[in-house]
Amino acid sequence: MPQVATHREWAVTVRGARPPADMVEYLDSWRDFFDHYAPLLSSWRRRNRGYHANIQRLACFYCQPQCRILEVGCGTGDLLAALDPSVGVGIDISGEMVRIAKANHPGLTFHHMAAEEIDLGDQKFDYIVLSDLAGFLFDIKLVFQRLRNYCHSGTRLVIHSYSRAWQPILIMAEKLRLKYPQPLLNWTTTEDIVNLLYLAGYESVATNKHIMLPLRMPVISWLCNRYLAHLPVLRHLCLTNWIVARSLGLPAPEQPSVSVICPCRNEAGNIEQVARRLPSLGSRTELIFVEGHSTDNTLAECRRVQSQFPDRNIRVLAQQGRGKRDAVELGFSQASGDIFMILDADLSVNPEDLEQFYEAVASGKGDLVNGCRLVYAMDPKAMRFLNLLGNKFFALLLSRFLGQLVKDTLCGTKVLSRENYERIQRSRSYFGDFDPFGDFDLLFGAAKLNLKIVEIPVRYRQRMYGTTNINRFRDGFLLLRMCRVAANKLYFVG
Repeated sequence: MPQVATHREWAVTVRGARPPADMVEYLDSWRDFFDHYAPLLSSWRRRNRGYHANIQRLACFYCQPQCRILEVGCGTGDLLAALDPSVGVGIDISGEMVRIAKANHPGLTFHHMAAEEIDLGDQKFDYIVLSDLAGFLFDIKLVFQRLRNYCHSGTRLVIHSYSRAWQPILIMAEKLRLKYPQPLLNWTTTEDIVNLLYLAGYESVATNKHIMLPLRMPVISWLCNRYLAHLPVLRHLCLTNWIVARSLGLPAPEQPSVSVICPCRNEAGNIEQVARRLPSLGSRTELIFVEGHSTDNTLAECRRVQSQFPDRNIRVLAQQGRGKRDAVELGFSQASGDIFMILDADLSVNPEDLEQFYEAVASGKGDLVNGCRLVYAMDPKAMRFLNLLGNKFFALLLSRFLGQLVKDTLCGTKVLSRENYERIQRSRSYFGDFDPFGDFDLLFGAAKLNLKIVEIPVRYRQRMYGTTNINRFRDGFLLLRMCRVAANKLYFVG
């Protein structure tokens, strides 16, 4: 290994040198390199503070504050500290980096160890962050496999790396002394990392590109990074690739209980059928009717059905507020189950279909399970033609903004765990009070938390009693406004 004085020359020339013969040689060489780089890191970050500020802002977008966070390859700990963890643990191959991190951030925990040799006992984390690390790893898949030991069912890996398209630009920046020379061993593409994640037992939840202009230039940097970086074609010019993944195949929890929330306004003719047809789900099923200022006898019918089926664990609530969202929130606030379900009282979706939704959430295949009415043939009068076109339009638009494919954003049947619902509620301030329906609150919140959204096809039935509570033109304008919220809060981020 060269002496410290020749590290810069070695860093520039090593790209053409023989790769490390084995992991031991690799780890020894990188320990020396990063020990030398550690005292210089703060000055180089000040020279490129615009880029590092962007990285911190994006990492905070993908990770929620006050969570248990592990950063692998933490350097001097500045990024981990910016994430504001309730429990923050960092590991780094460089002992000198760890020494500086402990001095700068005494409220966090740092360990001197290589990613390939990570050993943190039985700790579990909500987020595991690998920022600009994949290019330095000797065995990327091995690291992903070892990190599974520190995942629970809700853990998210947040990975960012350089785009291969920027390789010649970054090498030129090093020659011009605009960037410290760091001889990356691997120029991985997004597809490479997604494939290695799959082989190691993970599933990619979201992939995005960010930072078109890493230099800090007033107005221009903001325009490029916030908006131009997300446009078709131009997005491929971005410097960084971001991937969020979740671990699959972890032990399933015990059989959960279920709460089914059934908002009902002017649905008296459907209440008994809902109670009769609802299947038994999980270890225990409760049905909560939430009546909302009906002009027929819906509230009385709910109470009659409750007394008629004493063995069905039925509860009846009456709204003080108005709208479906208020009804759903009231029901969820009173629910006792581990899994929350929304079932509209119009019976346009069969109650029996909830068995499929339960299986998807209980098995961990999805975090938010959404009904999709646009796969199977539907009753001829179940959805008017303009409504069908509107559904398809909003699905295409919102799939782009959410970063996950959603074919039917307006189906009222949605299922998620109590834990994930409470997480969405806690992060609601990010979007504000924008959704009178409640469906988009859940979809947007799930996307922001990198929850896996999956769809289950349902057969959409014609309403047999009452009339729809939807006004397609008035509500269509509301949906356009909500799409604007999604664009600003979920898509144009940088």
